[in-house]
Parts: sequence; structure tokens; C-alpha cells
Amino acid sequence: MTDTPLPVLLYDGDCGFCTRTITTLLAAPRRPVHMQTWQETDLGQLGIDELRATREMLWVNSDGRVTGGAVAFADLFRHLGGPWRVSEALLRTPPTRWLAAGVYRVVADNRHRMPGGTAACAVPRR
Repeated sequence: MTDTPLPVLLYDGDCGFCTRTITTLLAAPRRPVHMQTWQETDLGQLGIDELRATREMLWVNSDGRVTGGAVAFADLFRHLGGPWRVSEALLRTPPTRWLAAGVYRVVADNRHRMPGGTAACAVPRR
């Protein structure tokens, strides 16, 4: 069992772009969301590889299932409910799902170049 409350949204606390994006998105959530930096999390207890945590935002569902990237956003939007369900549906439906995955990867790979990004935001190369 883990000490981290589930569900939880894990993000890179060293990345200004990531932090700003998540806090802006969740400024007034419909349902509370437990957010935590991956650096403050015992990733091993959640079965998460540190390299994965450095590469993408992660959503750990209440049953412990882990999703990342655009799929994690869809799972977060499902959790939030209400009008967020429209965004969830878009992120789960082709071709939007494919486009979202590609856009997420480009943004994640270049987050150190985004507003608020720093060298600490750079994603490690595979």
C-alpha cells in the first residue's frame, strides 16, 4: 500500500512550465484533485519508473492504474466531471486522440523552451 492519496496527479515540480500549466488548469476544479510533484513521491510504491515521471505528467487512478501524457489529461478530466467531460471525450476519440498525443509529446519534449521553462525542465533523451 502507498502513503500517497489516490487518485493523484504527478507532475515535474522542477519545471516552471509544468507547474504553471497544472495550477492554472486546476485553479478552480469542480472536484478536488490531489496534486503532487513526482520528486516528492515514492515512485516505487506506485510502480512508476523515474524516467517515465521525468518525461510526462502522470495520473494514478484510485485503483493504482497509471496513465501518462494526453491520456492522463483525459483521465483527469473524467475525474473532474461536469463540463470537463467534453474535453475527456475529445481526447479519447480518434483522430483527436492521435493529435493530442502528438501535440503532448512535442510540448513535453520542448517544455524548457516554453514560457516559464528553464534548463531544469528539459526532458532527458531516451
